[in-house]
Amino acid sequence: MNYADSILSLIGETPLVRLRLLSDKVRALALGKLESFNPGHSVKDRIALKMVVDAEKSGKLKPGGRIIEATSGNTGMGLALVAAVRGYACIFTISDKQSPEKIAMLRALGAEVVICPADVPHEDPRSYCSVAQQLSKKYPDAFFPYQYDNLSNMDTHYLHTGPELWRQTQGRITHYVAGIGTGGSICGTSKYLKEQNPQIKTIGIDAEGSIFKRYKETGSYDEADIDTYKVEGIGSDFVPKNVQMEYIDEVVDVSDEDAAWMARHVARTEGLFVGWSCGAVILGALRYGQNKLNKKNTMVLLLPDHGSRYARKIYADEWMKKQGYHNPIQL
Repeated sequence: MNYADSILSLIGETPLVRLRLLSDKVRALALGKLESFNPGHSVKDRIALKMVVDAEKSGKLKPGGRIIEATSGNTGMGLALVAAVRGYACIFTISDKQSPEKIAMLRALGAEVVICPADVPHEDPRSYCSVAQQLSKKYPDAFFPYQYDNLSNMDTHYLHTGPELWRQTQGRITHYVAGIGTGGSICGTSKYLKEQNPQIKTIGIDAEGSIFKRYKETGSYDEADIDTYKVEGIGSDFVPKNVQMEYIDEVVDVSDEDAAWMARHVARTEGLFVGWSCGAVILGALRYGQNKLNKKNTMVLLLPDHGSRYARKIYADEWMKKQGYHNPIQL
C-alpha cells in the first residue's frame, strides 16, 4: 500500500507548472512552483516542520510544550499542523491587516490567536512580534521560533527547495524569482542554486512602502521612507537575519493594487487560484523579464500560497472597491 505516515510527510516536492501568459510576455520558459500543494497550502509548512524538529533536537521545545509565534498567517498554519501531529499547544500573534480566513483557520486548528495593530513599528510593544516575545516569557514551556531570525528557516530551503528546483529543471534554471518577507525562501533557495551555477540570477519581489528595494540598492534604509502596505507575506520595516542580500541580485517592488489585480488575472486566465503576494511575484517577474530574457532562459517563480486565504479580500469585488482599487493592470 502507498500512503503517508502523517500529514507532515506530504510537505515539499511541490509541482512546477508553465505560466503561459508570463512565458509569452518575457519570451522565455516561466514556471511557477506551486507551494499551495503543501498540506497547509503554503510554503511556510516547510519551515514550520524544520523549526520544530530543530527545537526538539536542541531541547528548546519539550514534550507537551507550547509554540508561540508572530505570523502573517501561513507560518502559523504550518506550525499548527505540526503541533497537532506532535502534541503541542499554540499561541499566535497576527496583525489586524491579515485576512479573516487566516485567523479562522488558525483557530480551527486549535490555536489561540492574538490580534495586534499593523500600523505600529516593529519595535513597538504593541506589534505582533513584540507581543509574541512578551508571551513567550510568560509561559515556562514556551518555544518562540521567531521565523525572521531563526536560521532553520533559510536552512530548510537550502536543504530542500533549492535541490527540488535544480532537479525539477534538470539544472536549466537561469532565473529564480521570489518575494522577500522573512528572507528564508528566497535566500536559502538562492544560496543552493548559486552553488550549483553562480550565473543564476535571483530576483526579489518587495512591497511598495517596504525597505528591501532601497536596502539592496544603497545598503541602508531611512525609516522616514517606510510607508504602509497591505499585501500580506512580503515586505518589512526591518531586516531579518534570514535576509542575506548577497544571494539576491535585484529587487523589484510592486504596489498593493497591482499585485491584487495580477492575482485575479492569473486566476481567470491560468486557472491558478493564487495568493496576493503571488500576484506581486508574477507581476514583478514580468516587469523584470520583458527586456532581459530570451528563449534560452528558464525562470522559476516561487508562488507561496493559495487564493482561498484572500477570498474576502482581493477576490471580493466590494472589498476591492472599498480599497479604491479601480484600475486593473493592462498587460
